[in-house]
Amino acid sequence: MASASATSLGATFSLGRAGQRLPSLVDQSKGLSSLNLPGSLPLSRKLKVVTGFPRISATRGSSGGLTTRAFFFNKPKTKPSPPGTPKPSRVQELCVYEINERDRGSPAFLRLSQKSVNSLGDLVPFSNKLYSGDLQRRVGITAGICILIQHVPENNGDRYEAIFSFYFGDYGHITVQGAYLTYEDTELAVTGGSGIFEGVQGHVKLHQIVFPFKIFYTFYLEGIRDLPESLTGKPVPPSPTVEPTPAAKACEPHATFPNFTD
Repeated sequence: MASASATSLGATFSLGRAGQRLPSLVDQSKGLSSLNLPGSLPLSRKLKVVTGFPRISATRGSSGGLTTRAFFFNKPKTKPSPPGTPKPSRVQELCVYEINERDRGSPAFLRLSQKSVNSLGDLVPFSNKLYSGDLQRRVGITAGICILIQHVPENNGDRYEAIFSFYFGDYGHITVQGAYLTYEDTELAVTGGSGIFEGVQGHVKLHQIVFPFKIFYTFYLEGIRDLPESLTGKPVPPSPTVEPTPAAKACEPHATFPNFTD
């Protein structure tokens, strides 16, 4: 029986004539599965062919050398993802008025330096009312904090580092950061936004009209879709005497942004 098995094994693994394809490992496994060795279970119950692995076969070339080839399961090629929609590069202007109507307890001066003059480290949290550039609508509020960096006595003012947001009701908000000088105009960086302002980039010019009660802002925004007409009306030229319309000050429904922050 042992000699017969050896003969069968030898026949199974023998190489064919030149150019003849040799049995693959899967075929050989099938041949082995028909052998029953003494004292053991049939190989057909022991061997399991895993078809998920590469198939390997060998052939003898015309020169007598042995060539081995592997057949791999080709993974389907995935299509490249379509490129993302490029952000709009057009610069859009947005003008708003920040007006302190002295009814919000703002600003709050926290003299952490404990000095008699404004000094480094003093904090000024604030929140004021925000109106559209044409002063026809109540937009929302500003909210933020100024950190005093330097008192400038020759200019009778101070330099602050400001971090604050402009809230536009359902339209979302814009956040800015940069220098705020009480005695001259400055520019701040737009650092982000939400709603229609998500992904926004740009800067804003701060025009000091009456410190600290009236400021005019001109935003230069990129990376967002076209602004709604309610945000792009022709602004009223800034001056110390400008005021919102009575309807906007009274927050009448037709003169406010949807769900504006009060």
